[in-house]
Amino acid sequence: MVVAFVAIAKSVGQQCLKRSKPYSNSYFSSYGVQKWQFQSHRTLILQSASESVKLERLSDSDSGILEVKLDRPEARNAIGKDMLRGLQQAFEAVSNERSANVLMICSSVPKVFCAGADLKERKTMILSEVQDFVSTLRSTFSYLEALHIPTIAAIEGIALGGGLEMAMSCDIRICGEDAVMGLPETGLAIIPGAGGTQRLPRLVGKSIAKDIIFTGRKISGKDAGSIGLVNYCVPAGEARLKALELARDINQKGPLALRMAKRAIDQGVELDAESGLALEWDCYEQLLDTKDRVEGLAAFAERRKPQYKGE
Repeated sequence: MVVAFVAIAKSVGQQCLKRSKPYSNSYFSSYGVQKWQFQSHRTLILQSASESVKLERLSDSDSGILEVKLDRPEARNAIGKDMLRGLQQAFEAVSNERSANVLMICSSVPKVFCAGADLKERKTMILSEVQDFVSTLRSTFSYLEALHIPTIAAIEGIALGGGLEMAMSCDIRICGEDAVMGLPETGLAIIPGAGGTQRLPRLVGKSIAKDIIFTGRKISGKDAGSIGLVNYCVPAGEARLKALELARDINQKGPLALRMAKRAIDQGVELDAESGLALEWDCYEQLLDTKDRVEGLAAFAERRKPQYKGE
């Protein structure tokens, strides 16, 4: 089951100009996830087994922006089986929403982004259940990372363990000054298991990542900004506002161009320079015969705002 999910996660980024395929029904039925549906108003309602993850589609001039809200206040948004099901379903819904241009991940709980895995629930699991849960969590974050649209994490308060790993799976991170981030797993005699040992050094460098993971120390919002863990550190309480500002800016750009840019960056950074340039040209070439490219040039010549349709 986990292997199948990983394969799907890796394939999402390759579907840049095509509609991504959903997960297999057998995968979700095994986790008890019901089908989702889109409603024609502001809120995108998920028919999910989880009440702790909500997905909304913004409307009017913000159409094209989707928002995942974490809402489990009694556990500081700790990720248990129920929330994991909700995250899986939300990310699949985003992948299949053709009008989506950018995704924000925020929290409805004051001063909390996500406290990480639900350790109280973890304590009740047998070894095989722990292995399955962590593998599925890792695959879910890989799926998030591979989404074809730009993603933004708005971090207020604590983002620890799996919470920080989820944020690191996003393209852009914004935090409030009073945010507290860290990967405390070594203090529990384990290591970050949902991508932390791989994504953190790619963001901040190997030496700093080792310091953070070996010590399990917590990082302030300002320090996170100085080491490159977050893109923006803003006054406390304003992370979502900054995320929305960025999302609105991104939402005005050509949807196909955004997908190709993300593909070129994500795949190209792992290649040598020559291969990376070849990939860039492949992505550029796929945009030449699009209606959006023609519209962009026309709007520039006519000094008006372009009306992109993702075609």
